[in-house]
Amino acid sequence: MEILWWHWLVLGLLLVVAELATAGGFYVIFFGVAALTVGALAGLGMAGPLWLQLLLFSVLSVATLVLFRARLLTWVQHNPQRPEIDTLVGEIGIANDALAPGSVGRVEVRGAAWSARNTTAAAVTPGTRIRVIRVDGLMLDIEPEGAHS
Repeated sequence: MEILWWHWLVLGLLLVVAELATAGGFYVIFFGVAALTVGALAGLGMAGPLWLQLLLFSVLSVATLVLFRARLLTWVQHNPQRPEIDTLVGEIGIANDALAPGSVGRVEVRGAAWSARNTTAAAVTPGTRIRVIRVDGLMLDIEPEGAHS
């Protein structure tokens, strides 16, 4: 079986398009880049026999994946550990439920209903204005407006 240089190029382009068409997290693109590289080298007569082309493809794929995937993810995606630009901390809302100290209920902040935890020793009655003091996933830690925790 003989693999021509343009076969590598077609394979590389298909793999790059497959990466773009899926939300796979940057895996397939490195195999596509390796195939394009082997195709270019084969087209220039520098890739050698088929066994060497397959070895070169394998080594390039794994090496680029290991060396560049983390950097690419860092460059493209925001670090989830960084503080959010638009935070709810400090926002004022209205309690929809009665919230005893330490209990969980519903509040409305920015026109949306949220699960909230009363972090103070004071009870919160429905209709009381509350302040968001911390966000934990989809749970808001709140205190009555004017309270100092």
